[in-house]
Amino acid sequence: MAIEYARSDFAAEELPPPAALLRAFREPDADQHHRVLCAAQRLVECHARRRQALEAAHCPGVSSTRVATYSQMVEDIDNQRTEWIGHIDTWVATNVQHRSGASLHTETLGAVIDRIAAKWVTAQRSLSDKMSGPHPLELDGEAHLQWTRLAELIDGYQDLITDVVEHRRRLPVW
Repeated sequence: MAIEYARSDFAAEELPPPAALLRAFREPDADQHHRVLCAAQRLVECHARRRQALEAAHCPGVSSTRVATYSQMVEDIDNQRTEWIGHIDTWVATNVQHRSGASLHTETLGAVIDRIAAKWVTAQRSLSDKMSGPHPLELDGEAHLQWTRLAELIDGYQDLITDVVEHRRRLPVW
C-alpha cells in the first residue's frame, strides 16, 4: 500500500482524510484544529485507558474490590467514549450535506472512528509487545493480523468518506 501523507490544507468543514486521522492517533499531543480529529485523539486515549484497566482487572491475584474498581473505570471510560462519538456525530449533522436519495450507511461516523481507534490501540500494543520480545524485527502472526485489520478499516473509512463526498452514501445522524 502506498504511503499517503496527511494534507495539512483540508478545510475545517471537510471530512478528514485517513492520513490525517492516523496522524491524530500517532501524535496525541498535536494541536488539532478539526473537531473530528480532536475527538478521534480522545477516543484513542479512552481505548488505551480501557485496555489498561481490563488488563489490570485480569491480573492474577487481584482482589474482588480492585476488580470492581476497574469495572467502574471501564464503565466511566465507555461513557466518555460515547460523548466523543457524539461530538463527531454532531459535527457530521451540522457540516456534512447529504443527498436525500443516497444509500444510508449502517454506522455513524463517530462509531466508525471509534472502531478504528480501538484497532489502532490493539495494533500498537501488538507491535510494542513484539518489540520487547526475542526477535523485535520480525512481526509475528498476531501483530501482522492486527495491522492488516487496521489497514482494512482505514481503507473502508476512505471508501466511506469518498462515497459521502460524492453523494452516493449518507451518514446516519441521531
